[in-house]
Amino acid sequence: MQYAHITGWGKCVPPATLTNDDLATFMETSDEWIKTRTGISERRISHVNTSELATVAAQNALSAAGIDGSEIDLIIVATASPDTLIPNIASTVQANIGASCGAFDINAACSGFLYGLGLGSSMIKSGQNKKVLVIGAERLSFYLDWSRRETAVLFGDGAGAVVLEVSDQPGGVLGYELNNDPAARDILASGFGTKMDRFDSSSLDFFIHLNGQEVFKRAIHGMGGLSTKVLEKCNINKEDVDFVIPHQANERIIDTLISRMKIPKEKAFVNIAKYGNTSAATIPIAICDALEQGKLKAGQTVLSCAFGAGLTSAAALVKWGERTTPINPPTAELPPCEVTALELIKPAVDFFMNKSK
Repeated sequence: MQYAHITGWGKCVPPATLTNDDLATFMETSDEWIKTRTGISERRISHVNTSELATVAAQNALSAAGIDGSEIDLIIVATASPDTLIPNIASTVQANIGASCGAFDINAACSGFLYGLGLGSSMIKSGQNKKVLVIGAERLSFYLDWSRRETAVLFGDGAGAVVLEVSDQPGGVLGYELNNDPAARDILASGFGTKMDRFDSSSLDFFIHLNGQEVFKRAIHGMGGLSTKVLEKCNINKEDVDFVIPHQANERIIDTLISRMKIPKEKAFVNIAKYGNTSAATIPIAICDALEQGKLKAGQTVLSCAFGAGLTSAAALVKWGERTTPINPPTAELPPCEVTALELIKPAVDFFMNKSK
């Protein structure tokens, strides 16, 4: 029997940091208002395209695995904010790392990375592939209406990646569950797409909007339900879960989820304060941070869950391997950013603030 193990991991977070105090310079909010409701203190704003974030994360994951890009035989990029819809940005990453293989994007919003992890592990277990690169990358600042406090304070940019490799040793991705709640597809959405009237300039006025209360309720239900389902599928009790890496959407959601599942809070990893919600990138970035901080340890049973627009939801159970340090240290990085985060978003802020008057 073949197993799919995570052997490499890497992240890319843009250098420009937008703090809660920065947001308070142009909208009615405060650091206290944002932190008490979301747990977020700051987020990153990218000066480059999503494919560049994805490439750096991928290169660092390859270094951690000690392999070359040419060895990868499948690339899956989870993103709702690609540089281009045609072609996919997986092809850009592929060219940048020197791979020769299948490559495609998937859009399951914030659940995208776990969708990709599940698909990648299945491809390995089926014998189709041996080394799969799974990336979650987002530039959600592109979608934000900075006059809408309910969404403008939540999101950030970044990318994370893992390498999955075939092994005959039990462990790795033990199981996964995917679901979607189409009845709620309109409570978290953006109007960007081919339904836009390309001949009407007002169609460019697209942005993320959400129904916060409904998202909160359905997120708890979706993540909790699939987490229970994947544990039952793998015949593992929740008491045997050593570590939980949930999607970083809102600290209140994480706290409520963990409480209802009756899992000790200290088992849950939370890093939303530093990055905000980076959608498909939150879980792989959290994996990297947890390893760097020594909180994710060798041999642990790790539960991960997510929800996103659609409303998608996903859960995966992973038995971590023996290695928690990279074979080669991460060296890939973005080009320097010569301006502040406030300067990066100023054109969008000016546009939306003037429109709202």
